[in-house]
Amino acid sequence: MEKQNLVVVAGAGGFIGGSLVASLRGQGYKRIRAVDLKPFDEWYQQFSDVENLCLDLNSKESCERAAEGAADIYNLAANMGGMGFIENNKALCMLSVLINTHLLQAAVKSKVKRFFYASSACVYNGDKQKTFEAPSLKEEDAYPALAEDGYGWEKLFSERMCRHFREDFGLYTRVARFHNVYGPWGTWDGGREKAPAAICRKVIESKGTGRHEIEIWGSGEQTRSFMFIDDCLKGIDLIMNSEILEPINLGSSEAVTINQLVDFAEEIAGIKLKRNYNLSAPKGVNGRNSDNTRIQKYLNWEPNTPLRVGLEKTYRWIYDQYMARERGEGPIARNAAAD
Repeated sequence: MEKQNLVVVAGAGGFIGGSLVASLRGQGYKRIRAVDLKPFDEWYQQFSDVENLCLDLNSKESCERAAEGAADIYNLAANMGGMGFIENNKALCMLSVLINTHLLQAAVKSKVKRFFYASSACVYNGDKQKTFEAPSLKEEDAYPALAEDGYGWEKLFSERMCRHFREDFGLYTRVARFHNVYGPWGTWDGGREKAPAAICRKVIESKGTGRHEIEIWGSGEQTRSFMFIDDCLKGIDLIMNSEILEPINLGSSEAVTINQLVDFAEEIAGIKLKRNYNLSAPKGVNGRNSDNTRIQKYLNWEPNTPLRVGLEKTYRWIYDQYMARERGEGPIARNAAAD
């Protein structure tokens, strides 16, 4: 019976949101409302058998329209992108607080049963991320608060809003801190792409143009973990249906340097490139990794797709997108009533 209830995905035109809609359809959910600010023809994944709404969720009225009649809401809507976007659009990132606040209010008004909020590892205290040794960040390391300026502070504030709406209004809320999600059907060009997609595109461009060189932001020694989209979707489902009340890490614990990420992309492409390091480019914290002690304890599971495996799938998809663009074609979008 639950799969007959109306499920709302906010941010459905984006990478993770679109993939979540596809996943919910695959699980048999019959009533899905997909919401995004972008015009429908700009959504990465398009499904004609769901209710697609183009709404500005910064608006309280739009949030009320989105939440009307819903049983579950998944809030993945935000002004965000890769480090270049985050560092240069702090006010815009902060304004996403309107989306989550208005959606929470709308959820209470519409008597929504469950509310999922997609937070970020950018909430973590920056002083704990100064080493390149990939410190594994535990959930409690978000405090004392010293989040990523702009984007991280908005996420941390919105986490607290979810907590207080649960405490004060009895709204079922679940919060996951995403660590660098990547995979097919995501942003790969234009300034909002994250490191795995950006590196794949740069390698493809270098090979295609014959330049055989690549620009890397920072020294290349920065460490991160990257979570494949399939693991993210499974984690969302498990967390939404769990008894976990506080924010929890959702990320891979496989830490790599940016140089190692480039190594993987080169190996997939069958090429070696000259590396040019742009030390003045946005590069974020020196080291960050996901400590998965808590998610293993509660769910007996953690994201486990090896980076090399997920990156190859991502590379192949970006390659097809890149070649379509080179031929003068539009983006290859998934547009289906059933699959």
